Amino acid sequence: MKRICITGLFSMLGAMLYAQQPNMNNSTIPVPVDTAQERPVDGYFRKSNIENAKVTPYANLRDVDVMFSKRIWREIDVREKMNSAYASPKSRLIDIIMNAVTAGELRAYDAVSTKDDPNGDSFATVLKPEQVMGKFADSVLIPDFNANGEQIGSHMATGEFNPDSVVKFQIKEDWIFDKNRSVYEPRIIGIAPMVKIKAAGQDLGEQPAFWIYFPEARHIFVTKPVTTRNNDATGLSYDDIFMKRLFSSYIVKESNPEDLRIKDYAQGIDRLYESERIKKELLDYEHDLWSY
Repeated sequence: MKRICITGLFSMLGAMLYAQQPNMNNSTIPVPVDTAQERPVDGYFRKSNIENAKVTPYANLRDVDVMFSKRIWREIDVREKMNSAYASPKSRLIDIIMNAVTAGELRAYDAVSTKDDPNGDSFATVLKPEQVMGKFADSVLIPDFNANGEQIGSHMATGEFNPDSVVKFQIKEDWIFDKNRSVYEPRIIGIAPMVKIKAAGQDLGEQPAFWIYFPEARHIFVTKPVTTRNNDATGLSYDDIFMKRLFSSYIVKESNPEDLRIKDYAQGIDRLYESERIKKELLDYEHDLWSY
């Protein structure tokens, strides 16, 4: 009789402990409402690989080993089918950047050109989070009222930010041949969301709102999963798709003595041809290294 009671007691304790676990294995034992201490898992496995991921560092690079270097600026249009993951409402790139900047986890750098920085992309001036928000939202005039409901003045305030308004990102990168490792590779330096600029009623086109330093952003991107169309279990993070270059883009500028952009000397379809010519030259360089 004593043995039966002890066995029954252990069985009851085991059932209580099991009931407190989240129902992740399609168990037929229900979880009592009053004993559920944690939020149920949204699925049948925990997606913790990306949440706990760490950045894989680049190989060390010495300036004496750089045999060739070319700086390239290119743009990513998230409206293209191949880039649809960057605009997914579940994991939108601009949302990840803005959330990290406003939370103080990532620094944003001013993109305004100066005498010492004509391109505005040398990461010289750090912006405050409120300055970053002001880059996207238009200012609105808000009236001020007194206690009697009489208007006594007005002030300007920043409007609401619409993430869907950001449809392009500019990337600054260096193509490098490391003779020590015999490797020819591109390395992204910075990423900038693009905004439309208007002044005196004139449309000045799209310009970088601000720059983020990619080596800093990698620590944020590596923990952010990417939503793809065909498979929910790819295990890809934003760091992965940038490092693997899983995006479609077009070149808008290459380093040159005159510091000219492609649109400064080519118009219409010729801009696309020039972009493809530069792209082909970059790829041909590596081919020519081993063809003789």
